[in-house]
Amino acid sequence: MRLNDAVFGIALLLFSLAVIAYARTFPATYGQRYGPDLFPVLIGGALAICGLLLTWRGWAARRSMPWIALGGWAQDRGKVLTFALIPAGLIFYILVSDFLGFVPTALLLLFVLLRRFAVAPVASLAIAVVTTLIIHTIFARFLLVPLPWGLLQPVAW
Repeated sequence: MRLNDAVFGIALLLFSLAVIAYARTFPATYGQRYGPDLFPVLIGGALAICGLLLTWRGWAARRSMPWIALGGWAQDRGKVLTFALIPAGLIFYILVSDFLGFVPTALLLLFVLLRRFAVAPVASLAIAVVTTLIIHTIFARFLLVPLPWGLLQPVAW
């Protein structure tokens, strides 16, 4: 799948405007002409310039390249389902991780994705368990990211 540069340019421009708008809500620093919003606004401005340039380039090339060019994989329902499982998994994690907890949610997601990618069931389960525990250990213990415990709260380690 190929997207025209104008599509990315417009997305980047909208993102940069959102960054600038949010950065402008930062409180002013007393006694200074600039505050914590300075660098996010500068970065947002640079991103806006890049977005404008991408949009201009994509608009100029619109005759030779369509806005969206789907590859042959888009005709295969199985491949489209596999592609859709990634954002669906992210949405699933967002919706249920607070209730289920990180460990059960990540384990389930990894197992389903590995099975979809044609990994044997026992290997999928083993890889999902080991990977989930490694990720949990790294984020919770070393990086001190508070991952949700959910249903495992009574046995939290």
